Amino acid sequence: MRALRILLIIAVILGAVFVAVDRVAVHFAEGEAADRLRATENLSSTPDVDIKGFPFLTQVLDGTFDEVQVGIHDYEAGTGGGNGTIRIADLRADMRGVDFSGDFSSAVADSATGTATVAYDELLKTAKSESTQVAPGITAEVVGLSDGGNGKIKVALETSVFGKKLPEPVSVLSSVTVVDGNTVRVRADALPVLGGVEIAETRVRRITDFEQKIDGLPGGIRLEKVQAAQDGVDVTVTGTDVRLVG
Repeated sequence: MRALRILLIIAVILGAVFVAVDRVAVHFAEGEAADRLRATENLSSTPDVDIKGFPFLTQVLDGTFDEVQVGIHDYEAGTGGGNGTIRIADLRADMRGVDFSGDFSSAVADSATGTATVAYDELLKTAKSESTQVAPGITAEVVGLSDGGNGKIKVALETSVFGKKLPEPVSVLSSVTVVDGNTVRVRADALPVLGGVEIAETRVRRITDFEQKIDGLPGGIRLEKVQAAQDGVDVTVTGTDVRLVG
């Protein structure tokens, strides 16, 4: 009995040591991966990297992580054709089946799903920023975007008639969709009457409807669907063979 008790104590101690070593190793690996991802994507701050699964060391021996969660704050995405950037307030991705090299210089995930949030003030930059003439003596421009409820965007328009601004902005509810896996499209559900005048649909839509391309997301992640929310649009992102680093 004494010998059995000693063996049990030794087993518990070794188990505790293994857990401690395993946790130290995963913490080190997460830091290395975060630093390499920051350098690869030229990020302004270090991203959050969380390697899931236990034990970590057996996954290292296999060369594959079951799941890696990545969080990036204030990511500057491209808008296509070198036409500036758009800030993504919060980008989070859940990577599955991540194959990596021994020194973590490269890592590729079989699949990825996640979310991204684009604030309304960022999306507003894409809307018409200058007054556009939609009818003789009538001009209009988009001056605000906000949550319209039920997944819609409320687009506020400022209208001028013969140079005199109307006292109250005109608003319209718009649907937001993803096009071609890299573009957010905003389109009015019903067109407003501007300046008390019925105006041709094509002219009004020059003001109310617009698109924002979001290009160059990490590892080739693409947009899947989008919905208006309280502080901006929430985008679902997906990808396959997503390259994290390397």
